[in-house]
Amino acid sequence: MTTVFSSAEQLLAAEGQDLGATDWLEIDQARVNLFAEATGDHQWIHVDPERAASGPFGGCIAHGYLTLSLVNLFLPQLIEVDNLRMGVNYGCDRVRFPAPVRVGARIRGRGEVVRVEQVGAAVQATVRVSVEIEGGERPGCVVDTISRYTFN
Repeated sequence: MTTVFSSAEQLLAAEGQDLGATDWLEIDQARVNLFAEATGDHQWIHVDPERAASGPFGGCIAHGYLTLSLVNLFLPQLIEVDNLRMGVNYGCDRVRFPAPVRVGARIRGRGEVVRVEQVGAAVQATVRVSVEIEGGERPGCVVDTISRYTFN
């Protein structure tokens, strides 16, 4: 369920808040192949199922940057900020890929508000998104996303 913030005060008070988890998303070979086409990264561990079967992961794995890009899908499922004049993606800190995401795996985003501060007229929120792998011990990606919101 999406957590909604409607004011600067609500968001500023949210530091440390657990945002829960999104629905599961299956990573299929078609998505991996589309990402390879979009980025030009056709490394065999991503796009050659026959060769990857005898490789270090026992099959194809998603690109790390594909996994990272899916945070953009998960973030609005975790947090919604309304009553805005403007909201912008300010960037990311501490991107890590602790475990490979195998093709066929299901992943989801889990969020936590780790820092919130006033920056001029805006409120800057750092939300850590961990991309969990169903049945996995470690996440496929952990990233601190940074957004700036200017409320009405």
